[in-house]
Amino acid sequence: MGRRKSGRDVTGWVIIDKPAGIGSTDVVGKVRWAFQAKKAGHAGTLDPDATGLLAVALGEATKTVSLLTDALKAYEFTMRFGASTTTDDASGDVIATSDARPGDAEIRAALPDFTGDIMQVPPDVSAVKVDGQRAYDLAREGVALELEARPLHVESLDLVARPSADEAVLRMVCGKGGYVRAIARDLGAALGSPAHVVSLRRIWSGPFDVEDAVTLEQVEALARTPEIDTLLRPVEAGLVEVPCARVTALAAERLAHGNPAEVTSTDAEYGDIAWAAHEGRALAIGTYRAGHLHPTRVLNRPR
Repeated sequence: MGRRKSGRDVTGWVIIDKPAGIGSTDVVGKVRWAFQAKKAGHAGTLDPDATGLLAVALGEATKTVSLLTDALKAYEFTMRFGASTTTDDASGDVIATSDARPGDAEIRAALPDFTGDIMQVPPDVSAVKVDGQRAYDLAREGVALELEARPLHVESLDLVARPSADEAVLRMVCGKGGYVRAIARDLGAALGSPAHVVSLRRIWSGPFDVEDAVTLEQVEALARTPEIDTLLRPVEAGLVEVPCARVTALAAERLAHGNPAEVTSTDAEYGDIAWAAHEGRALAIGTYRAGHLHPTRVLNRPR
C-alpha cells in the first residue's frame, strides 16, 4: 500500500513573479511548503536566470496544468549581438564572436522567418530528453549533442527597443515548447552576427498576467498561516480560455464517478477539450461529443 502524502487538501493557483537565480522546481517547493499542500506543480518551466510569471498549481489544479501549458505565452527578452555561447544565454562560455551589428531595418526584415509554424532546434542546455536523459545533463558532461528540430508556433515576434547597437529587445508570443534562447541564437545567425539572450521575462501565460502575480517574499511572509490562502486563486481561473460545459446536479454526480454526462449548454464544438461546471464550479476535464462530456480527469473537491 502506497504511503499517503501529508499536508492540506488545498486546491487552486498561485501566480508567482519568479525572480532570477532560482529554478522553477525550487519555486514550486517553496510554495508547496508555505501552503502545506499535498500536491503541487507548475505550468511551464522558466530558466533559473529568467524572471516573470510562473503559474503554480496546488491540489486538484494540478490536473489542469496541461491546459495552461498548451496555452500561448508571451516573453520579453534582450539579445546581445556579437557573441554566441554554449548555453545561448549569458551564463555560458563564448564560442564565437563577430564585429557585425545588424540595423533595426535588418532585424525587422528577418522576423517574419521566425513567426508562424516553424521548426526549432532546442538549446543543448535544455530539458529535452535524449535516450531518457535531460539534454542539459549530457551537455554538462561534455557529450556532443545533435538535437532534432521540433515544431513551434510563434504567434508574433516584434522588435520593441534598441538600447544600443549591441542589444535588441524583442517580444514574442508563442505556443508550447518554445525556447527564447534558440530564437536569439537563430536570429543572430540569420543576421550574420552571433547572438545570445542576456535577459528574459515571461509577461503572461494563458489567462494569467505577471502584473497580477505575487512575489516569493509575499508567500514567505504568510507561510503556514491562515492568511496565506488570500494569495490563492480558484482552479476555475486557469480555465477561462477553455470551453465550459455546464451540467445539472444529476450530471455532476455522473461525472464525479468518471462517467459521461449530458451537457446543458457549451461553446465547445465536437471533439473539443472542455471543462464541466455546475453552478460555476469546475468538476472535470474531458472531451465534448454529441451533447455529452466524456471525462478524462475528475476534480475531487469537497464542498
